[in-house]
Amino acid sequence: MLVSLPGVANAQALICTPSANPPRPNPELPTADQPQRVLPIGGYTLAITWGPQFCRNGGFTPAARFQCGSGNRFGFTLHGLWPDGVGKDWPQYCTATDLVPPAVIKGMLCTTPSAQLIQHEWAKHGTCMGTTPAAYFARSSAMYAKLRYPDMDALSRHPLTVGQFAAAFAASNPGIPASAVRVTAKSGWLDELWLCLDRRFAYERCKPNTGGLPGNARLKIWRGRR
Repeated sequence: MLVSLPGVANAQALICTPSANPPRPNPELPTADQPQRVLPIGGYTLAITWGPQFCRNGGFTPAARFQCGSGNRFGFTLHGLWPDGVGKDWPQYCTATDLVPPAVIKGMLCTTPSAQLIQHEWAKHGTCMGTTPAAYFARSSAMYAKLRYPDMDALSRHPLTVGQFAAAFAASNPGIPASAVRVTAKSGWLDELWLCLDRRFAYERCKPNTGGLPGNARLKIWRGRR
């Protein structure tokens, strides 16, 4: 069965064939570099990844075959929903957790096309939100499904700045101001969008010094196989 990805604008012909038997992820645990932090939540970030650039950056590995080497085609994919802190640190790995249930992973693979990333997002971020894996991913995937995108092909063919891209994204999404969009890039190529939300999951102006490129930075968009 071919499933058209939700939230796609401007005739982006993206398709996904769900895996009948999703891979089993490994446990995700805190480490010395990524320790447990149980902290108050000051807001949230919805992170989405530009899939063609992910594959260009080295996604053709066995673990990424579903996304990059199986005939599936993705535009923006859901990276995750992250609780932000009140200060410079954010909560993470708040409670020990089992593996995400296979049915939840299967239902998410055409949104977040990596079983290991699904496990990582739940273990690192979802466990800090006082919910269940099913409810956590239901919320993040519903938010992702409502997003619309500018014409990425057209944007990729002309000189572009981060500010211009954020404005184009905001114009495609009434209710999301350009000030709520942080853009990340790798060597100038679009990598991710980090969308800023308040504690009620409403889009808001991003706080200063929370990442992303300045508005006047040059931005390129990799089209992949388009």
